[in-house]
Amino acid sequence: MSSTTVTQAVILAGGTGSRLRPYTDDRPKAMIEIPGTGRPIIAHQLDWLAEEGVTDVIVSCGHLAEVLQDWLKEAELPAGLRVQTVVESEPLGRGGGLKFASRALPRPAEPWYATNADIWTRFSLRKMSRFHAERSATATLALARPRIPWGVVETDDRGRITDFIEAPPTPWPVNAGIYVFSPDFAGLLPERGDHERTTFPQLARERRLAGFDIPEGIYWRAIDNAKDLREAAKELAAHMG
Repeated sequence: MSSTTVTQAVILAGGTGSRLRPYTDDRPKAMIEIPGTGRPIIAHQLDWLAEEGVTDVIVSCGHLAEVLQDWLKEAELPAGLRVQTVVESEPLGRGGGLKFASRALPRPAEPWYATNADIWTRFSLRKMSRFHAERSATATLALARPRIPWGVVETDDRGRITDFIEAPPTPWPVNAGIYVFSPDFAGLLPERGDHERTTFPQLARERRLAGFDIPEGIYWRAIDNAKDLREAAKELAAHMG
């Protein structure tokens, strides 16, 4: 069983964010501010990681890396948190980006967290790391159940409509873009390409891949396009209100 203490993490911030233009014309996706929060997404993520016991973060950069690096030089980071950037000279894909960033982890023999740079959520990563260790998994994915963007109907066994439900959670969990990895995971990643099409299916076949359900009621959203940004602003305003 691996250790449940995780003190290092990778943030994947190398994508071009093309679906978020024009917001990403002058900044990487991680530097986009959710309206009403006053801070970019990565600031929220760094605060969260520090609160969960992380002391070292590697940020994998690509598109407009200098904007993120300049912000880090001036930002007021959580006390005791060390942040280092690595820059992909060419796009490596998510799997290749993870492998590239993992080489900079200060403790390669220890487990690590990873998250995509466009994820807005907050839950107990410590519970997720315990779940990962208890199952002796090589990789554990956080699983979210985002709301379906349409209303649905319920019917009885005779086909009569019994109820209307506005935007219910999907019954199928999705990959939430947040992970716990054991030390040997990095060696299974491709040099370039998508780990979700290579490494994860391999681990699933070998029963070494686990899924941790984000607790019900926890806010989660991937900021993938302009509509997501607008929806996140409305949802967070309602949540904080």
